[in-house]
Amino acid sequence: MKTFNVQKRRVVVTGLGVVSSVGIGKDDFWKAIISGTSGISRVSSFDTKEYRCHHAGEIKNFQPEAFINRRKLPFLGRTSQLSIAAAALALNDAKFPLSKINAHKTGIFIGTTMGERLIEEVVDEWIIKGSYDMNKTKIAQSSANNIPANIALFFKIDGPNYMIPTACAAGNYAVGYGFDFIKRGDLEYAIVGGADAFSKLAFTGFHRVYAMAPEKCQPFDKNRKGMLVGEGAAVLFLESMESALNRNAEIYAEIPGYGISCDAYHMTASKADGIEKAILKALKYTRINKEDVDYINAHGTGTQGNDKTECSVIKSVFKDRYEYIPVSSIKSMLGHPMGAASAIEALACCLTVKENIIPPTINFETPDPHCNVDCVPNKAKVKKVNIALNNAFAFGGNNSCLVVKKFRE
Repeated sequence: MKTFNVQKRRVVVTGLGVVSSVGIGKDDFWKAIISGTSGISRVSSFDTKEYRCHHAGEIKNFQPEAFINRRKLPFLGRTSQLSIAAAALALNDAKFPLSKINAHKTGIFIGTTMGERLIEEVVDEWIIKGSYDMNKTKIAQSSANNIPANIALFFKIDGPNYMIPTACAAGNYAVGYGFDFIKRGDLEYAIVGGADAFSKLAFTGFHRVYAMAPEKCQPFDKNRKGMLVGEGAAVLFLESMESALNRNAEIYAEIPGYGISCDAYHMTASKADGIEKAILKALKYTRINKEDVDYINAHGTGTQGNDKTECSVIKSVFKDRYEYIPVSSIKSMLGHPMGAASAIEALACCLTVKENIIPPTINFETPDPHCNVDCVPNKAKVKKVNIALNNAFAFGGNNSCLVVKKFRE
């Protein structure tokens, strides 16, 4: 058995699980995004006749009973169901039987924006029925902290479980938390990621601030009209390199570190200096030169301001080299899955460095001089990728940049 210095402990990804509007499971998901498949469709979970927008990235073929005993489903909100399914897929992908997991040395870190969709149902019942006729089970399960707790109960894991509510950057934050715990030797394994079920509240909110496109998301396109709301869950199974090598696990990628920047005073979007700080911190922590970055998975929401700001920061950080770094947005296919977004994108980055294929930005038609990056328009690009940056920027200035690296022993 190989031994390693804990002070130089490395963290790797050995399992990937995803539930998304373009595919369930990493294989179907990957085939869809590298072929430029759109998961956008007309909203079916509620009537949108009073809205200007009628499309979103809903998951239409998710069967929770394929992962969870039917008798337990009434006690789990949709976000918990998506999370448990993604975790089950990741553990299965890692070929790591639950019987072999040290429950005390395994942590769960899940990010979200909206929490459990049950909270919306609870409020509706309160308005319609009054407080005495409300469903007590829904009330008990509506709290966001139940999401990682439900994963822990389902898999009988009694290590730390954390809910990370840092909005659209929550998935990156969750991966970062798991990385920290394993890096310093507090944990051997971590189930990390993000989840959000499709939310009428989020849909209404973005509709009210005129941030949504009518039918399609077009990041970096001159005529982009906004974002689209999505849903999903992604889980990465992290473990120490020592553990992975000792059990001859397939390693998708290494997580060498991340950077965060919190500009809490700016409550409506991320500012350029906060975004730049997150990227520079990530590069500094991981000791990666700007010249070595091969791909950037953009936050790329498709709104005018966000895309312009992100591109201006990329130009500022990478100077003249920015033209040669592919910068694509898979939100063009998924919409914006809220707290699941950067977790799904981190999973995509792991597959990108493993397979050396960069997913495209679909729906790209007209170049924008303010966003003149190589957005990998409409068709995937085959390119060797050793280092990928995963950008995630959130309301409240919660910015995070995760570094994903090709694994070499």
